[in-house]
Amino acid sequence: MVSVGDDAPDFTAPKTAIDGDIESFTLSENLDDAPLVLAFFPAAFTGTCTTEMCTFRDQLANFEDVGSTVYGISIDTPFTLSEFATKHDLNFGLISDTNRNLIDAYDVEMDFADLGVYGVAKRAVFVVDADGEVTYSWVSDDPGVEPDYEAVEEATRQAAQQTTQQAS
Repeated sequence: MVSVGDDAPDFTAPKTAIDGDIESFTLSENLDDAPLVLAFFPAAFTGTCTTEMCTFRDQLANFEDVGSTVYGISIDTPFTLSEFATKHDLNFGLISDTNRNLIDAYDVEMDFADLGVYGVAKRAVFVVDADGEVTYSWVSDDPGVEPDYEAVEEATRQAAQQTTQQAS
């Protein structure tokens, strides 16, 4: 599993932008927007996932205040994520991992075997700094548990301060 201090696994995947456009997103090409919050969630249009993404939406200003960029990541198609973003007025990009490459790279795969659903993302949050290093990691084995949003905000604040100090 990816841990604090590790290099964040690089990836390229489709991203649904705020305006609904779908474009290619490569992590290493977007480190200028760091700290990056990578918020993995099992599936769009489900209870806790919707609550989590809407909470990030409602608290986005707190992340933007320190120069952080938030991305939600799930196995849903870009078209599903576009509809999900539109329906819930999400104001940050959503990354589609239909091939499950990111779930594998970050080692956050889980199954709902009793429902016959396999290979979805665990609810997880990683903060990646401008050097591509993971500075915060939270992974839950319980899909009904949301992240500690204040801890994620603090992690982005610390990553931003560290970047500022290194630049000085």
